[in-house]
Formats: sequence, structure tokens, C-alpha cells
Amino acid sequence: MTAPTLANQATGRGPRLTATQVLMLRGLALFVACLLLVSTVRALAARGGTGEGGATYTGTAMVKELTNLRSSLDRTSGELELMQLELQRARALLDLSSRYQVPSDLVALIYDTALREGLDPDLAFRLVKVESYFNPRATSSAQAIGLAQVQLRTARFYQPGITLKRLYDPATNLTIGFRYLHDLIDTYQGDLRLALLAYNRGPAKVNQLLGVGQEPGNGYASSVLSPTASRRR
Repeated sequence: MTAPTLANQATGRGPRLTATQVLMLRGLALFVACLLLVSTVRALAARGGTGEGGATYTGTAMVKELTNLRSSLDRTSGELELMQLELQRARALLDLSSRYQVPSDLVALIYDTALREGLDPDLAFRLVKVESYFNPRATSSAQAIGLAQVQLRTARFYQPGITLKRLYDPATNLTIGFRYLHDLIDTYQGDLRLALLAYNRGPAKVNQLLGVGQEPGNGYASSVLSPTASRRR
């Protein structure tokens, strides 16, 4: 898939203008608004201290005009920031799709779910690659299911009554898996290595080994955090 096509899918916009072209137009609009603001200030200031008919100028017209221009400038600036975020997202999706050789719709789902659950998207992609190789139907011998390899008992902690069929749904599976990992990172006070080990071995096992002074590592955390985890298959 070409870059413009994926960018259009990622932003949900038609092919009439690229994200870069739109961003340039927004920047031009912001520049013009700034020029108008400066020109208005100068013109009103040049009127001196009197208005029409020699009456003392109160400055009300200037304040009103400046307020209107400020509102227009703020609105244009906000639209420009939004375009910048959309462009940043489109570029990230293109990069991730190329790096992992994953369809654009799945890339967008993993990326957006990770951000929503407070997880670094790069970590999320590494996790899914190691756990399931991006196969939503993956099932382990320990009955871990789906993209993030979530066990049913773990899923029911977050969504009581969830069914096995529902857990195979990619959006549901990723949401639960990423939320679980986020909670483990908090539990282990930001220690990503221990959080990943707990995700793989279970927190009870990790805590038991730590409690008796044993090393809980089994290579899993290294496989997720290794630079090779983000290379193409």
C-alpha cells in the first residue's frame, strides 16, 4: 500500500489534499491572521487620541476588533495543532505498518488502543509481536488467547462475565491486555522488566521468587525489550 493511501485511511480524509499540503495551508492562514492583527493595531493606533468629529476616542472599537482577531487567531492555531497531531499519527502508522508488515487497520487499532490505555505504542507493538505475532486467533497451551494472549480469568477481572468468544475480539483483547500491563507497571513502580515478567509468568509467581531472593527472569522481558523485537519478520 502506498504512503498517501495509508495516510488517508489513518486520518479518515479524502485524497484531495495530502496532510502536508493541508498543514501548509493552515500555517499560511495563521500567518495571514497575524498580519491582520498587526495591521489593525497599527491602523487604530494611528488614529491618535481622537475619533470622528474630534471627540475623545475611548478605545472601544480597538478592543472589539482585537478581540475578534484574537478569537480568529486562537481558532486557526487550534486547527493547526490538530492537523499536526493528525499528521504525526499518520506518519507513525505508516512507519509501524512498514516495520512490522501488519495491515493498516490492525496497526491503527493497536496504536490507538495503546494510547488510550496509557501504554507506549512501541512497547505495545513489541508485546503483541512476541505474544501472538499479530495473530488474533492465537491460543497458547496455557489457554492464553488472542493478540495480547490474555487468559480468561484475567479478562474477567476487568470485564466480569466476558465470554471466550468475546475475548477473541481484537479490540477487546488488546484493551484488556494493555490495561493489565499498565496496571502491572504501576504495581511494580515503573519497573518495566518486572511488569513484563509478571505479565508472562503471573504476579504471584514473580512475587514468590522475589520473596525468597530468587531471580524471576526467564528471558521474556528481554525478548520484548530487545531491539530485534521491532524488526521485520
